[in-house]
Amino acid sequence: MNVIESETPAADRIRIGECTITLSSREVVVDGARRPRRLTPKALGVLKVLMRVPGAVVTRDDLFAEVWPDTLPTNDVLTQAITQLRKAFSRDDEAGTAYIETIAKTGYRLLQPVSVLAEPLPDVDSAPGEDERDALAAVFAAPTLAPAPRPRSRWRRTRRYVFLAIGLAMAVALLVLTALLLQRPAGAPTPNGVLEDGSRVVGSPQRPYRLITATAGFETYPTVSPDGSQVAYEADDASGGGSAIKVQTSGNAPARLLTDTPAGHSDRFPNWSPNGRDIAFARFGPEASCEVLIASATGGAIRHVTRCDGTELLSFDWTPDGRGLVFGSLSGRHAHRGIRVLDIASGAWTPVDYAVADDSFDYAPRFSPDGRWIVFVRNPQIGDLWRLPATGGEPEQLTSDSAEIRGWAWRGDSRHIVFGRRVDSEARLYELDTETRTLRDVGLDDAQSPALSRHNNMLAFVHRKAQFGLFRVPVKDGRPGIPERLFPSNGRDGQPMLAPDGQQLVFTSDRSGNYGLWWADLSRPESLRPVEGLRPETRQSADWSPDSRHLLVSGRDAQAQPVIYEVSPRDEQIVALPVPVAQPLQALYAGDNDHILVVERDHDERMRLSLFDRRVTPWKLLGSVDGVSQARLDPAHQRVLFTRLSAGGLWSANLQLDPASVQQVSEDRPSRWRYRTWAVARDGSLDYLSSRADCSTVFARINAPSNGEEVCLDANRLSAGNGFSAQPDGSAVYLALAVADGADIGVMTLPEPPRPVFSAAPNLLFWKGK
Repeated sequence: MNVIESETPAADRIRIGECTITLSSREVVVDGARRPRRLTPKALGVLKVLMRVPGAVVTRDDLFAEVWPDTLPTNDVLTQAITQLRKAFSRDDEAGTAYIETIAKTGYRLLQPVSVLAEPLPDVDSAPGEDERDALAAVFAAPTLAPAPRPRSRWRRTRRYVFLAIGLAMAVALLVLTALLLQRPAGAPTPNGVLEDGSRVVGSPQRPYRLITATAGFETYPTVSPDGSQVAYEADDASGGGSAIKVQTSGNAPARLLTDTPAGHSDRFPNWSPNGRDIAFARFGPEASCEVLIASATGGAIRHVTRCDGTELLSFDWTPDGRGLVFGSLSGRHAHRGIRVLDIASGAWTPVDYAVADDSFDYAPRFSPDGRWIVFVRNPQIGDLWRLPATGGEPEQLTSDSAEIRGWAWRGDSRHIVFGRRVDSEARLYELDTETRTLRDVGLDDAQSPALSRHNNMLAFVHRKAQFGLFRVPVKDGRPGIPERLFPSNGRDGQPMLAPDGQQLVFTSDRSGNYGLWWADLSRPESLRPVEGLRPETRQSADWSPDSRHLLVSGRDAQAQPVIYEVSPRDEQIVALPVPVAQPLQALYAGDNDHILVVERDHDERMRLSLFDRRVTPWKLLGSVDGVSQARLDPAHQRVLFTRLSAGGLWSANLQLDPASVQQVSEDRPSRWRYRTWAVARDGSLDYLSSRADCSTVFARINAPSNGEEVCLDANRLSAGNGFSAQPDGSAVYLALAVADGADIGVMTLPEPPRPVFSAAPNLLFWKGK
């Protein structure tokens, strides 16, 4: 045997103390044990590192770096690997031999000597001679005393060298193969949870990520340190006392507070500086007070940066050099249209030089890591990504999907963007190549708000898997009663829309396994069934005709283009309407079946509410109002109510959309972010849903004699934000409430993006994974 002291053994069979380890099969045979033991790939990886330096201490950090590279493992995984090794090295009748010693607060060391075992001799000849066997043995074993020479024929001498050459070649090949096996990373479980040969089930497939938080509350808005070793996030106080910023390390140590949050305040929107030393965040306080602060990432003094408006649309990030912060559009007392950069040292503001429309709100700007670009979300109510040069210039549109963007982040290559998007009943992560404008699904369910480290593609995101149910809530004198559950299921229900007859209800749901539209007659609960043949849009709720016979439903066709469908739910007839606009997003009946109101986005990316007479072909345009994000009909007052892109609040116009009739109805409700959480009953009641720190769902009847007093509808359950409806006489509202909810922070190493592969055919581009 050859004793190994400082290098990894270049062989397949290793001797450690009284144990024999076969590396290729991960088997450990202990002298005196009844059967071999099999190691996991990670346990074997730990053993390989310890074998390099028998008797020397290997730190935990070194083991993490070698065996779990580019991940954020907890101490538990290393402890489990050491425990498995100790069990594998012990005899069946012993508690365990001291093969591996734990060095407190440092790491581990291997106590037994390590040596390489000679491999069995290859079968070179059916009956090799004694000298051939001696020659091959010399390749694998230490030199031995040669026997006295004896006379041999020329052929015997020649044959000896032939076999010696063959043996040397085989030995070199074996050593190369063994080295490759030792360097090969441990294989991940196969996607279908079975062995590679398909012979046995080994367990359910492992997720590509792990959750670093595990509480019953909400952890949101993650930000990652540049080296990917730490994550800061916003954590809600379970007692309803606001939120605080917490920092979680890559190990299993408990999270720590970044700073003490004063009573009655909430710390939100953390952003890690490019050098990893500081974290910027916003502090919201009583009476809508707001300020942006900077704290050391390790804790300590807090610096004031600037005042801000206490709205939910505040957005900011660091400049690449870490000397400033870039802000999106601001509203309220500190309103400013467009993107600006704040120099932290001087407090000076510098607007980015580019064109901003009067009704545009540019949100969540972020510099690319190389400092060349600024990407932002223009008008979150529409939801598309735009890009402009960091020095200013003409903005260009990167996406045109009118999607509900749920956070986004740059990759370190300054080319790819990862963003969250609402799809059907869930949010998913997608990756955009800003050069080719191609998209790919990252493959994570219920994921949003991504954040990426600058140097190693460590991804953090919010994992939220909420379940929403339908509820009827009685309302008396403007005050909500106790919610009553409708049509219970284990799916996600939303957007309940009650017909003018007060009997029929439609809603969206994935309760059947597929997302779709459902219909029921409330007087006959057994009538509940899906409406087959269309895929509704999650952002816009359906609208009933005045006679309760038809529905206008926003959806997508097979090419993902927006379509307005007219649906007869009782007889299940579906017709795609020839709406004469570029991109119809919402449609309403304008008091009768012949006139249709359409919220559209035109070819210049401008939003507009238009009135059409559909009795002629093509439909005749009768009137329009620009800058509209959502609309509802108020039949009791013969008017149209709508929200705008440019500000929070509510406006009205007459049924002809006469510009002279436009007037503001409410100054601050709905907010710009909650522009869909309001409903109009046929009697003119105007209801609004919001939330606050001490109540998850707050109800207000805006036009009630109580002047819109806010009442806590449900202290613990959040309402869905994409639409609800009211009883025709205003005596009840129908809404979706979360029956199971919570959000955690997930982390994983984001795989490299696929490489584009060009074929000989012109204009043909496809993607190939690494």
